Amino acid sequence: MNDVARKRLWEDYARLRTSELREKLILEYAPLVKVVAGRLSMYLGYNVEYEDLVSYGVFGLIDAIDKFDTGKEVKFETYASLRIRGAILDQIRKMDWIPRTIRQRQRQIDTAMKDIEQKNGRPATDAEIAAYIGISENELSDWQNQAKADNMVSLNEYVEQGNDISSDKGLGGGFDTPERVIEKSELKEMLAQALELLTEKEKKVILLYYYEDLTLKEISRILEVSESRISQLHTKALQKMKTKMGNYIGILDQ
Repeated sequence: MNDVARKRLWEDYARLRTSELREKLILEYAPLVKVVAGRLSMYLGYNVEYEDLVSYGVFGLIDAIDKFDTGKEVKFETYASLRIRGAILDQIRKMDWIPRTIRQRQRQIDTAMKDIEQKNGRPATDAEIAAYIGISENELSDWQNQAKADNMVSLNEYVEQGNDISSDKGLGGGFDTPERVIEKSELKEMLAQALELLTEKEKKVILLYYYEDLTLKEISRILEVSESRISQLHTKALQKMKTKMGNYIGILDQ
């Protein structure tokens, strides 16, 4: 559907609000749900089925369609993405599916990385983290893969601490308050410092994934390594950045 037809569909729905027009809008924007679900599945790995994330996200899309104000200067895709992601995270929180052992392991990794960095004045290596915890590097790799789930907890905490991704705050036009300008400046500086903790490959993965919107498969082709290796680099990078950014790590998924 082209932009003109889509605009006409929105106008018709705003005027008539029929279930038939609503269904057309749902079908038109269904691919957006898959995009958002795909992004979040990066954090969850095999812990939650991708199809389940899509089904949770559909409720967010429907909510976005029902509440969207066509009179505001906001792209529906931007507004809906927030609602879709919020619906998925809400359902994940209700499920409380993250095993306690995974949370404990993530805390051990975070503590090890922080202590080693403070002691040596540089990012910790996998060998140092494994030795600190008292496990093998292979076990550490398994823990890091499982920790994708705990990274989702950071996103949940980010939502709960006043940065509600399902709200309309910050989406409309107008000017930022001085407080928000300062907050953005601080976040920008914090992000720059966090990136300095990464190896060159980890930094490339973060920049290509979040700033160039490339898929893992596309990044693996560019860096000429396997897709699973890219996934590992992504997980390690987020863990390192978390030591600097804390719960603000969730800003990367916006």
